[in-house]
Amino acid sequence: MPLLQVENMTHYFGGLRAVHDFNLQIEPGRIYGLIGPNGAGKTTIFNLITGIYQPTEGRIRLEGQDIVGLQPYQIASRGIGRTFQNLLLWRHMTVLEHVKMARYSRLTYGLIGAFLGTAKRHKEEAEAEKKAYQLLELFGIAQLASQNVLNLPYGAQRRVEMARALSMDPKILFLDEPTAGMNPEELIQMLKVIRKVHEEFGLAIFLIEHRLKMVMELCETIQTLVFGEVIANGTPEETQNNPKVIDAYLGKEAIE
Repeated sequence: MPLLQVENMTHYFGGLRAVHDFNLQIEPGRIYGLIGPNGAGKTTIFNLITGIYQPTEGRIRLEGQDIVGLQPYQIASRGIGRTFQNLLLWRHMTVLEHVKMARYSRLTYGLIGAFLGTAKRHKEEAEAEKKAYQLLELFGIAQLASQNVLNLPYGAQRRVEMARALSMDPKILFLDEPTAGMNPEELIQMLKVIRKVHEEFGLAIFLIEHRLKMVMELCETIQTLVFGEVIANGTPEETQNNPKVIDAYLGKEAIE
């Protein structure tokens, strides 16, 4: 059984069709890419699968269970973690607080435990902080734990966002343009980080990225989206040599 299965997903915004008959199967531990020109509907697909929007038509199943109609936090708790194209960080929180906050969805001590300060609460809080520090160390930013997140360089903020997504122990990690706005050095570091995360956690990863070199190096299967429709689905080599992809998106210069 696929970890995630999307069948015939279509979505309209008013009378505008944004996504048409989208299908996807994600297997455990594999890396998938979604490419296409601006406005093709890539982030909309992420938002449909993660519950920000509900599809007009189609089915979405995670580990065989239908997740259409669930709230984003419910879908996240079932195993889909994600980052966003535009950084969504809390302005007045530290790096450590960001990662711990996401971890709270896994805590079980409840309102009474929080109010009374039970032993269970202290144990779970300590475990959450330990987990958060481990993730910050993995991303090479543990030394920044006490810093306000907005004081960090852009590349470090991206790492905080990824650490936050991983703190929920997802089965699939959705990365929406993780290198957007990065300089070449930050790009190289992020490529290493994604590979390390994949190796360390054995996660499935679903990646939207405009930097084609990164997609071709990381992904095993790539879908190409144009005007909300998939025009190609294949390996990096097949994608680069597909005439439809070259004509609609890549162009000769991108291939070279």
